Amino acid sequence: MKIHEYQAKEILRKYQVPVPDGQVAFSTEEALQVYRQLGEGVCAVKSQIHAGGRGKGSLFDPDNPTRLIQQGGVKIAKSEQEVRVFADNILGNLLVTHQTGPAGRRVGRILIEKGSKIAKEFYAGIVLDRAQAMDCFMVSTEGGVEIEKVAAQTPEKIVKAYIVPGLGLRSFQANRLAFALGLTGQQQKQAAKFFLALYRAYQETDASLAEINPLVLTEDEQVLALDAKMNFDDNALFRHPDIVEYRDLEEEDPAEIEASKFGLNYIKLDGNVGCMVNGAGLAMATMDMVKLAGGEPANFLDVGGGASAETVESGFRIILQDPNVRAILINIFGGIVRCDRVANGVIEAVRTLGGVNIPVIIRLAGTNAEEAAQILETSSLKFQVARDFQDAARKVTEAVLN
Repeated sequence: MKIHEYQAKEILRKYQVPVPDGQVAFSTEEALQVYRQLGEGVCAVKSQIHAGGRGKGSLFDPDNPTRLIQQGGVKIAKSEQEVRVFADNILGNLLVTHQTGPAGRRVGRILIEKGSKIAKEFYAGIVLDRAQAMDCFMVSTEGGVEIEKVAAQTPEKIVKAYIVPGLGLRSFQANRLAFALGLTGQQQKQAAKFFLALYRAYQETDASLAEINPLVLTEDEQVLALDAKMNFDDNALFRHPDIVEYRDLEEEDPAEIEASKFGLNYIKLDGNVGCMVNGAGLAMATMDMVKLAGGEPANFLDVGGGASAETVESGFRIILQDPNVRAILINIFGGIVRCDRVANGVIEAVRTLGGVNIPVIIRLAGTNAEEAAQILETSSLKFQVARDFQDAARKVTEAVLN
């Protein structure tokens, strides 16, 4: 689950991670009230959406998407009048960044934050390195730059520390990371303390990502999280009802929201082959096979081990919401569930929906797979039954191309 920058900073404050003073505002008047509470002076007016590149983005009128309102979703205001202008320009409009795509995201809230006098900018981030089976704490002197660009162009500028499970980030590691940023003396001590607090926040909230970009050293030698991004492991959210309260449904894809209601794992992609699979590993392999056959997957959809008539029907509904889908591939391995039950469930689901007007290719393997193939082939519905994995990918790709 993703959250907004201001929400991430609320969490970081609880763990004594230094962040600038600021509050969220949902209207221009609220923004002006926050500005006055901060003591006026210089402040940042920051749009809040679940996407990066906000500062370099462009704001457009939602009623006339070709009309440019303002360049940049993050602005520095030096007066109350500028706060009013920037808030008016940002709130309610579409912010288009390299991560949102051309459709953009409507901005419904802004963060008003006290300005900081920046001496240096750095990067700090924590993520799980699955290959090493350990959390990886990364720092770089290239603050304010996308870490992907740094990794591609100057990887030597990224310094990593791997954290042994059960031990946590050790003090000597935090000091080494601070030293790698060229910090010494009191600055190094502050940075090391910052890193230890950041890792504690990451670990205790079951975060999957904690990213500070930029991490800044101010002119009065304070180490601050000028920006903050945190993502969380969905499977651990039952332990964190306070974090669940941060969920912003307006920032999520409607189909993904609906899928979560039925316990389905769905992620929309850009292709035209709808995929319905049981098991995340098989779903990934299915998308790979579709790609190898020349097709483009339209989604990741894991219906789970049960694959009942209800889950299949829900899966069909969600996939068919995407107007780009031109064919559907159902790929089920009958281990926990029998293939004949899945076949009957597919038939029942399609009849409940009143039919499906695009080709449906089905590959069932495992328990009672032969019986399932016979059930599908003798039904009155026009399914294409695939013999194997490769045959299924070939047939669905041909159906799309034809």
